[in-house]
Amino acid sequence: MSQLILENNEFLRQFEVVVNGSMARIEYAEQERKIFLTKLIVPEEIDMATFKDEFIKTVLDYVAEKKLRVVPTSPEIAVFLRKNKRYKELLPVGIKL
Repeated sequence: MSQLILENNEFLRQFEVVVNGSMARIEYAEQERKIFLTKLIVPEEIDMATFKDEFIKTVLDYVAEKKLRVVPTSPEIAVFLRKNKRYKELLPVGIKL
């Protein structure tokens, strides 16, 4: 898969990626240097097995660059973090998955 182009739509509070004319989104809420990833929305047209993981990785890398902590309230994102230990340092102290 080619490199995803991530847009941070601060007005709608969501990360967006357009693939083949369809937009996938991860909605978020931000407070006190933490970002709550609340909802993952991937349209059926983007039916690639690896897409969700790629999208979540791209968002987590962006969050890491901004030096924010991640609170995954979306079940799919929590599962991803559980499987990908290298992103564990993004979790706030005391958050266990």
